[in-house]
Amino acid sequence: MNEFSPLSPAPTPSGTTAWWRGAAIYQIYPRSFRDSNGDGIGDLPGITAGLDHIAALGVDAIWISPFFTSPMRDFGYDVADYCDVDPIFGTLADFDALVARAHALGLRVIVDQVYAHTSDRHPWFSESRADRTNPRADWYVWADPKPDGTPPCNWQSVFGGPAWTWDARRGQYYLHNFLAQQPQLNGHNPAVQQALLEVARFWLERGVDGFRIDALNFAMHDPALRDNPPAPASGQVRTRPFDFQRRLYNQSHPDIVGFIERLRALHDRYPGTFSVAEVGGEDAEREMKLFTAGPRRLDSAYGFDFLYAERLTPALISAALEAWPDDAGTGWPSWAFENHDAPRALSRWCAPAEREAFARLKALVLIALRGNIILYQGEELGLVQDEIPFDLLQDPEAIANWPLTLSRDGVRTPLPWIAQAEHGGFTEGTPWLPLGAENLARAIDRQTADPASLLAFTRKALALRRAHPALRHGRCEVVLADAQRLVLRRQAEAQSIVAVFNLSAVTVDWPGRELGTGEIVFAANGAVPGHLPPFGALLLRETAS
Repeated sequence: MNEFSPLSPAPTPSGTTAWWRGAAIYQIYPRSFRDSNGDGIGDLPGITAGLDHIAALGVDAIWISPFFTSPMRDFGYDVADYCDVDPIFGTLADFDALVARAHALGLRVIVDQVYAHTSDRHPWFSESRADRTNPRADWYVWADPKPDGTPPCNWQSVFGGPAWTWDARRGQYYLHNFLAQQPQLNGHNPAVQQALLEVARFWLERGVDGFRIDALNFAMHDPALRDNPPAPASGQVRTRPFDFQRRLYNQSHPDIVGFIERLRALHDRYPGTFSVAEVGGEDAEREMKLFTAGPRRLDSAYGFDFLYAERLTPALISAALEAWPDDAGTGWPSWAFENHDAPRALSRWCAPAEREAFARLKALVLIALRGNIILYQGEELGLVQDEIPFDLLQDPEAIANWPLTLSRDGVRTPLPWIAQAEHGGFTEGTPWLPLGAENLARAIDRQTADPASLLAFTRKALALRRAHPALRHGRCEVVLADAQRLVLRRQAEAQSIVAVFNLSAVTVDWPGRELGTGEIVFAANGAVPGHLPPFGALLLRETAS
């Protein structure tokens, strides 16, 4: 049973709630969304052509991963020109057309900003590495070697190996927390900060509605270059030298907050814009709250609570929600189950035979969370992780750490548009990554024609969240979280909605004592009041008992 009842929504607060508070945001990975010119790589005109599909989902905004000029060593996260479009994706005129079409459809446009590092092909770095006295000599993190010629400290790169590379031009090492081709900007330098603020201003003037800020807690380092201490063994296999350290000094410097406040002051000159930071690492929760505390910092932040979790459990959800209480001193969270770096959730969280039911449960859990919710392209179709053989890998991290690091390529394969078309209608050429047969069978055209599809279900779930203030931005109480069951109560004004979930593959007892009586708003997988079958989910609009 999958039932949806569009009850009359409670009135929306009159002009007091920002559009982004509780928004549903759809992430687009441009290389894999839709190709308009047959070169096998998705592009901006392809995104524009696919916006009707996104608008029909009922989301509030799109987030577009990097499309800026880049040598593509890390597929756009190595920026060579912050204020232009890479030719493989199109032109600035194509971007303007995309923004105009999105706005006409009622969609806000959020773009990535990469402030921690650039490409080594960026003109700033070319000048900086030339000598030690040029105007941009201190725009990147340079350091002399130790007396024996080794790097200045023990910091390790996320992608494997030391975070320092020797440069003979300057006779110094430069820092890179990721690829050697991604030199670290010196975020402590006021001139660097001002240059990045001018980048943000460029895109705000071009009509974007906000930014997702990549790896923000990597934006500043410890100038004393102290060694990171070793990390205690966790019992898990460590695939990279990076995993053997506590990253106390190569990231997360307290001065990052000062830059955030400068960025927020710029945002405030463009009313209605939105900022969300990506924050990972062992201290992510504290940093997320620090970066979003009060009206002078960012609007939201999202971490990795769900992105790499092996299972979706009541305890995991409860802990994530309870870390963000509804009080004046705590910021506003954003949640994602999938993104361009993390494996497809259905490949992590359930057995293949359970995917159809679990996908519906997962969709209802997501719309019931307090905070913004982010859907990664294809999540609305139930796409699974594609298997990419080593000889076709593109992901530099997976290639460097083969075979122990799961390739990010498996979540970056093309979006299937037409089930019967070659390459799923994504391109008329050879796609940059292959599309698996299992995902091809979940194509957009096939699911659009099927009222019982996951796509149709997701549209209804998003419409429900959008229509009811309790789900969109209301308070959240974790009523019950045991081994199998999760019960949430969402409240706004006079409206109260209780969400009841069975996250297990067996029938469980109905948590009757935890609930009042209510009207069914949405049900999935055969759930009815008093009965919670495997992966059952039920949303009730409470009435006084």
